[in-house]
Amino acid sequence: MRTWITGCCCWVGMLTAALPAADRPRAFIDGTEPGWRTLTLADFEHVNCDPDTWSEKDGVIHCTGKPVGVVRSRQQLGNLELVAEWRHLESGGNSGIFLWAPEAAFANLKPNQLPPGGIEVQVLDHGYVEKYEKATGKKAEWFTTHGDVFPVGSSKMKPFPPVSPNGSRSFPRKQLSRPTPEWNHYYVRAINGEVRLWVNGEEVSGGTECEPRHGYLCLESEGAPVEFRNLRIRELP
Repeated sequence: MRTWITGCCCWVGMLTAALPAADRPRAFIDGTEPGWRTLTLADFEHVNCDPDTWSEKDGVIHCTGKPVGVVRSRQQLGNLELVAEWRHLESGGNSGIFLWAPEAAFANLKPNQLPPGGIEVQVLDHGYVEKYEKATGKKAEWFTTHGDVFPVGSSKMKPFPPVSPNGSRSFPRKQLSRPTPEWNHYYVRAINGEVRLWVNGEEVSGGTECEPRHGYLCLESEGAPVEFRNLRIRELP
């Protein structure tokens, strides 16, 4: 029996190793379990974008990227889980999801400004690296395109390693994001001041000791067209 089990395990292991990385089993949360609810554009309120910046059709939220700004949840949120699929529609697109953005961050916020507060989960296309380096003549060493998590403005967070050169960003441990126009899947868990991000099924980045740990959920418009779909949230005690 032991010989048969050993042989079987080796055979299964060989099959798994032969599978393409994208097809291998991995933890995946899609927000269909009890307690989750779908978010549509109606669950967000406009803050400082144009009336036509954000739209929704056939379950897909579309953002033109102009002007720079955000939409925010209608209520402030505490502990939560979030799933979202996103894709950029042009190379080098930039966007993000803000967690726990405080009320004060929206005071007198004008078009082409972003809230100076919250924890940002970066939504960035790979082409942004070349775009940044051509525009600045500098190496793109302070950010990645695979799911950075970092505090914005007055907010605070202790990032999980590896970290950016200035120590403020949690860099992803793996490079799992897909390029435009492919869809990416994010699962975010924000509980008791700790944020963790899974990209396409694997945990990659996050941080702890976040302050504040209660506020608005925002979707970001930042210069380029981007789409979101299958946004689902589960609020936790």
